[in-house]
Amino acid sequence: MKKITLLFVLIISSVLYAQTPGGESAITTIDATIPYQGFGEPSALLGSGEYKIFYDNVDGVLDKPIIFVDGFDPNDSRDIDSMYSLLDYGNSNENLGDIVRDEGYDLIVLNFPEEYLSPTDGTTLIRGGADFIQRNAYILVELINTINQDKVMDAEQNVVIGPSMGGLISRYALTYMESQTLDHDTRLYISFDSPHQGAHVPIGIQYLFNYMVNGDPGISEAEPLVSGLLNSAAAKQMLIDHYLAHVDGSGYNQAAITHTPIGAPNFRDAFQTELDGMGFPQDSRNVSITNGSGSGQMTGTPGTELINHTFDTGAADVPPFGTVNTRAIITVNFAPLASQSIVVTDFIGQAEIIIPGNWVTGFSYNASAESTASSDGLDNAPGGQFDLFSFDDGTNPIITEFVQNLNEQYFDFIPTLSGLAISSEPNWYATPDINDSPFDNTYIPVINEPHVTLTDGNVAFALAEIRGETLGITDNSLINFEIKLQQNPVEDQITILSEGVYHESLISIFDMTGKQVFKETITLNNRTSIPINLSLGVYVLDIQTKEGGKYKSKIIVN
Repeated sequence: MKKITLLFVLIISSVLYAQTPGGESAITTIDATIPYQGFGEPSALLGSGEYKIFYDNVDGVLDKPIIFVDGFDPNDSRDIDSMYSLLDYGNSNENLGDIVRDEGYDLIVLNFPEEYLSPTDGTTLIRGGADFIQRNAYILVELINTINQDKVMDAEQNVVIGPSMGGLISRYALTYMESQTLDHDTRLYISFDSPHQGAHVPIGIQYLFNYMVNGDPGISEAEPLVSGLLNSAAAKQMLIDHYLAHVDGSGYNQAAITHTPIGAPNFRDAFQTELDGMGFPQDSRNVSITNGSGSGQMTGTPGTELINHTFDTGAADVPPFGTVNTRAIITVNFAPLASQSIVVTDFIGQAEIIIPGNWVTGFSYNASAESTASSDGLDNAPGGQFDLFSFDDGTNPIITEFVQNLNEQYFDFIPTLSGLAISSEPNWYATPDINDSPFDNTYIPVINEPHVTLTDGNVAFALAEIRGETLGITDNSLINFEIKLQQNPVEDQITILSEGVYHESLISIFDMTGKQVFKETITLNNRTSIPINLSLGVYVLDIQTKEGGKYKSKIIVN
């Protein structure tokens, strides 16, 4: 009877959950069952999201779930289908989603709508893609519970991938579930360039756009950049330095307080304290991919002039002179070197009065920034880069002119140390020590890359983790034989760090077919760099010392 019952259950399960291989579900709304009350809100509110299942291309059965969680997106510029397309990578435009689906994995994409009415009362408007991180995390909790209920018997444990803010949402949700003894049934959590120690937008840019909107110019076209981006709940939780911490009652003039980086009052410190107190999920393997350099490469130079341009702001009525020509002279600088102070924003509004060429200043504004003694300004630190050119979507001529006159294209958005959740290092420019990171494994590129950019290297790393092919030490058999790689992935050289000197050490590298592609006998002496010339891909590094020490590690060549 038990065998018959089990057979019946298996048949029913396959009927209920089997889909055409490669099929897709409809977009489904998912409402959280746990409310959250953010700062300034009169009551706790439930959040709501939407998800879609892209079934695998093998059997169409929900049995190997990978949950892909959207990040900061206040305007919902990434709907679910475009999130899928963002998984394209490489010159051949391969797609990570297509690859995992061909291997039998089911991809579930979770999106947070631009705005919706809370399921709590049906009247309170919530901006999903920029909402409080905790409330979005509770939506993910509900999705994980739903997927765990719907996947077939004997299905694999989940994989959760969180790019950018999605990595914080994922971390919070998984850790919260463990704290409440809820089984998330997740074996792997991948954080992709996520701001575990905060995100960054240059304070000079923040001051400028805030003054343009709320100061004398009153340029309403720039208002979405202030209210929708900088002043959203999520931005105030994540930004390490926020203009609201520095202004007085006017809302734009600097207050007589320190100008070193400070987060938004009531948001930043409270969130970081809560996140640090929760820690990381303990029942999953936690790995991090960053887009920030692990070799200390900077994004520009501290104190650099980002823009210095005179904008023709058109004709305006200036009593008693009537209609006159106006212009705005704008200068923005990156934050300065450690312990230094610099004017980061300077705005002068002028009108041409009576005589051509007689420009009279009608209003002016400037704001300064100071760097701490322990670190140069964050604008240029190693990290996943924000592309300033992306500000221009072609709809606002002022923004277009601003972008066209920038002297730099990128700034540090997610510092490398933040992506690795390293909290012990106060110098944002320091070369990261992976031993200080709480992650079980990390991928750190040699050079800075645009934020949440998929590359051949980090995709190979992610696939190895998803498949269970851990990129790490597999053999370290000699007592007191301490050795590690300074950097992984690598480019044109491998740097080996050792505590002692090991003569006549055999260094071998094999490709994934087992073919030996490098062999050399050298002396390892504390820090040893070995030139290599290998194609992009994953390899196995094998080290054997004359004393009998053995070391193996998979390496990624970028």
